[in-house]
Amino acid sequence: MAEQLKAVSLFSGCGGLDLGLQNAGFRILAGVDTDPFSAESHAINFPTAKFFNGSIADFSQDLVNELVGAPELADTDLLIGGPPCPPFSKSRFYRTDKPRAMNDPVGEVTISGYLETLRWLRPKMFLLENVAGMAFKPHAKTLNHILETAKGYGYTCKTAVLNAADFGVPQIRQRFFIVGTLDGYSFEFPEPTHRSPESVEHPELPVWRTAGEAISDLDTEERADDEGHYAGGKHHDLLVQIPPGDNYLFFTAKRGHPNPQFEWRKRYWSFLLKLSPDMPSWTIQARRSNNMGPFHWRSRILRIEEVKRIQTFPDTWFLGGNVEQQWRQVGNAVPPLLAESLGKRIAESLRSAQTGAIAA
Repeated sequence: MAEQLKAVSLFSGCGGLDLGLQNAGFRILAGVDTDPFSAESHAINFPTAKFFNGSIADFSQDLVNELVGAPELADTDLLIGGPPCPPFSKSRFYRTDKPRAMNDPVGEVTISGYLETLRWLRPKMFLLENVAGMAFKPHAKTLNHILETAKGYGYTCKTAVLNAADFGVPQIRQRFFIVGTLDGYSFEFPEPTHRSPESVEHPELPVWRTAGEAISDLDTEERADDEGHYAGGKHHDLLVQIPPGDNYLFFTAKRGHPNPQFEWRKRYWSFLLKLSPDMPSWTIQARRSNNMGPFHWRSRILRIEEVKRIQTFPDTWFLGGNVEQQWRQVGNAVPPLLAESLGKRIAESLRSAQTGAIAA
């Protein structure tokens, strides 16, 4: 068996990226997150990893050397992490009262913290994840800052927006990735393993996995913990009438509804959004809501075990905190199956370079 590669995790959360990389052959040396419930989750799920529950601004070389040990940190293969995404999300295009990108203090601290760790750790490769919005034109200044800083540290970078559904995740979830390599290493993003049902390219690939495939076996009965959690809130009765796979637009004049309740595109897309068992889920959000979906096709809020399945976490994955805190951890995570696809490519690159160096 090949020796495990070494990785350090930033903004670790409950460990979506970490689990995917672990499944691809990496050993997580250390993680960091400000959330105490994520720290609890990570400690249970990665018992051999060290963890710092605090700000990335305080995640210094001295601190990590004390946590892990300088000899263990030496020659680290990979740095991973997804700086918190609200400053780069679509919602900031509508919330003009809030700053965007690194003008947001959270964006400035987290991006700077990631780059500072990259500077002193100097791993062979790094992986930075964020929402697809980081690739949008309004955030070009931040993206260029990251790429130019990494280049100054000696890294060659490649970027891509990947859809988790293309890699076997039963969820349409677009995420932006930067992979940087030092001289002597190369990287190519993985090819999709699944395709959209409408796609005429790569007919040999299986179609996207559906929400029904992922969670139908968990919905065998109504449960006591569903009571009182009325999806849709005051609009619950309307939600019940919305067909699976549709949202509030069903109740608009433009759709020809005889009794319109809402104006066309005057709400968030996820308002009263209901899953279809025959389609992948839409993106699981980081906040559990009674009016923002996706909701179960039975017109109820999804359960934590269902959200874990949609994100491709194992059923046994431990989550600290109450249901709201657990939901936030899962909703913020990179789907482990998508992370594993990236991790396998990164591991191949690292091991190929090592083999070449030994042969030379």
